[in-house]
Amino acid sequence: MDETLETSRSGAGCVRIMVGDLIEIVGRGHIHQIVKAEAGRTIHTHKGTLNMDDMIGKPFGSVVQSHNGNRFYLLQPSLTDLIKFIPRKTQILYPKDIGFLLLNLAVAPGNRVIEAGSGSGAMTIALAHAVGPGGKVYSYEKREEFQQIAIRNVSRIGYEPRVDFKVRDIENGFDERNVDAVFLDVPNAYDYLAQVKAALKPGGFFASLLPTVNQVTLLLKALEENVFGFLEVCEVMLRYYRAEAEKFRPSDRMVGHTGYLIFGRSLIEDAAGTGLRRELSEESEDRSVSPDEAE
Repeated sequence: MDETLETSRSGAGCVRIMVGDLIEIVGRGHIHQIVKAEAGRTIHTHKGTLNMDDMIGKPFGSVVQSHNGNRFYLLQPSLTDLIKFIPRKTQILYPKDIGFLLLNLAVAPGNRVIEAGSGSGAMTIALAHAVGPGGKVYSYEKREEFQQIAIRNVSRIGYEPRVDFKVRDIENGFDERNVDAVFLDVPNAYDYLAQVKAALKPGGFFASLLPTVNQVTLLLKALEENVFGFLEVCEVMLRYYRAEAEKFRPSDRMVGHTGYLIFGRSLIEDAAGTGLRRELSEESEDRSVSPDEAE
C-alpha cells in the first residue's frame, strides 16, 4: 500500500491497520511515536515493549498493551503530527503558518509549486499533500546535507513521486516556467524576485516567511519594483485551551510570533496596470475587513 495519508480503506467502515501504514503510538509519559507497520517488528518505549503483529489488523483508535501492561492508543497520524515529529536539523515551519500559507497560495490538486529552501521538509510535505498525485513540487536547497534530510522525511511518508529535489543556489534561477505558486523560505527573499517572476505564471501566487521587520520592508520594496501586487503582511497567533469540561480555560502555552507572512500576486506591467496597482495599494489598509463589513 502507498504509505501516504490517503487511504482507499476510509469511508463508511472502520479503517484497519495494514502493513505499510504509518501508525501514531500515543501513551502516558509523553510517549508519541510515528512508525511504519511491519510484520514481526518490535517497538521499544520506556513504558514497555510493543509487538507490531498485535497492531496489524486492528482498527485505528484501538488500544494495545506493552509487555508490562501499559496501554497505548493506535492512531492514524494527521498531517500536523507528521510535520511536528519529523527528524530535523533546521527549524521547521509551524503548522499554524503552514495552513495559512497553503490557503493563501491557493495550492490545489494538480498544481505545480516551487519552494526554496527545502529545510527539513516540513513545508515540502504539506505542499506535496496539497498538490496530490497529479501535481508536482519543485524543492530547491543550496545545502545538500539539509536536502538529504528533507528527502528522507518526504520518502518516509511516501510523497517522493510528487517532489523534484534540486540542489542549487536560486540566484541562478529556476528551471520551471508558468508554475502556479512560489514560496521562498530564505532570509534574503528580496534578492530573488526576478527569478521568481520568470518562473511564476501571470497572476500566480507568491509567499515568503521572514522573522524580522527589516527583512519584510526590503521584500515589500522589491515586490513593488518587480510588479507584484495585492501585497499583504500578517502573522498568525495560536492559543490552546485545556480540553476538559470541568476545567476549561486557556492553556499556559501559546504559539505567538513565529514569523511574518508576506503574500503577493505576479502582475503584468503596462500603463493601465501601473496606475491601477498604485490606486489599489493606496486602499490596501482596508483590505483586512471581514466579509460582512465589506458588503
